[in-house]
Amino acid sequence: MSTDHRQAIIDKVEENRDYAIEFLRRMIAIPSVTGDEAAIQKFVAEHMRKIGLDVDMWETDWEELKKHPGYRPVARGYENRPNIVATYKGTGGGRSLLLNGHTDVIPVGDGSGWTDDPWSAKIRDGRIYGRGSADMKSGVASHILAVEFLKQLGLRTKGDVYINVVIDEEVSGHGTLDTVIRGYRADAGISGETSDLHIQPACIGRIWFEITVQGKPAGVQKRYEGISGIELGNKIVKAVQELEDERVATVTHPLYPVAIDSLPCLIGSFQAGSYPSAFPDSAVLKGSIGTVPGEDHEGVKQSLVDKIAKVAAEDPWMKDHPPVVRFVGYDAEASEIPTDHPIVEMLSGIYKELTGKEPVISGRQGAADTRFLNKYADTPTVIFGPGSTSVMHANDEYVSIDDFITAIKVMALAIHDWCGVESAE
Repeated sequence: MSTDHRQAIIDKVEENRDYAIEFLRRMIAIPSVTGDEAAIQKFVAEHMRKIGLDVDMWETDWEELKKHPGYRPVARGYENRPNIVATYKGTGGGRSLLLNGHTDVIPVGDGSGWTDDPWSAKIRDGRIYGRGSADMKSGVASHILAVEFLKQLGLRTKGDVYINVVIDEEVSGHGTLDTVIRGYRADAGISGETSDLHIQPACIGRIWFEITVQGKPAGVQKRYEGISGIELGNKIVKAVQELEDERVATVTHPLYPVAIDSLPCLIGSFQAGSYPSAFPDSAVLKGSIGTVPGEDHEGVKQSLVDKIAKVAAEDPWMKDHPPVVRFVGYDAEASEIPTDHPIVEMLSGIYKELTGKEPVISGRQGAADTRFLNKYADTPTVIFGPGSTSVMHANDEYVSIDDFITAIKVMALAIHDWCGVESAE
């Protein structure tokens, strides 16, 4: 009976290939830059209601959110930016599963640099293009469609299935954090983040920072009497590069064998001076640090503070006018679950069954909302999605149609195997 179910699930997805593609294209065509998620959330909520799921849709209480230790300061609240959990209630006796994904995307600017309109959802060469196609509307769609197709086959899960569709991931991850605060838990979770169909039990962390240096003012004619913020800033850039070199040489993790790729520590923005013919006596440098699971998150921050203090102490000006280091903006801890966790092993088996290939077990080269589910919800969560991390946030972002269809099959079989199913009467 189970074998019959498996083939029926695979056939169902293939038979509805065009339907799945059009559903994803409709999602991509709805602009949903972080802060403007209302339209896409209403769209997916209405669809999940139509297929018979119990939809919980709510707006985050910003003041309550601030009380949680996982909260990070953000510039705006959550009015008209709802989170969603759609529940497919099980019949009992099975394990529960939470499927997590976000619908917010990064800005597209004026669209220059794109071959087509960023919201076109155009199909070309076996790919669907558009902002959010990879990161990560295709992952969200794979979750929804997997449940929809199981329902169409008349299969009832024994364990509860929660489809968690959140906002604000690109800025804070607070949508998932508020899902935890609302009380949702499961025996395991799957995040549909970009993974190139790799199975990823871990994600890196990311720490944004800002360093302000203050030189000595001078008139442009007497510039030699001043201390340049640009020159001081260049010393800071060098110090941050040295810190990266030290971390790459000493920090290791089995899921991140190429440390240089996993531990970026760099200055991404350098602003100095205010006028072409005025002396640049100050500078503000902004950057980020990548971390891997197992590191002391706050300790990594302190290592940057210590490095800048050491460089300043060796400089004749900065030793008396030390730079100010602040940690502002995005701040996400690295997270992992064991590679031999049952949810990881189950996904691995399903992937091999469907593709005939050994799955790639790796660590995600990016932060993910799994950190909240793992740390605060006792919901061990693995990452598996059809999008590619290499094209997320890029112009001409796309997702492979074949990978998208494979992801739906994997998700449907994962629900089948993890939660257990029985034929509806």
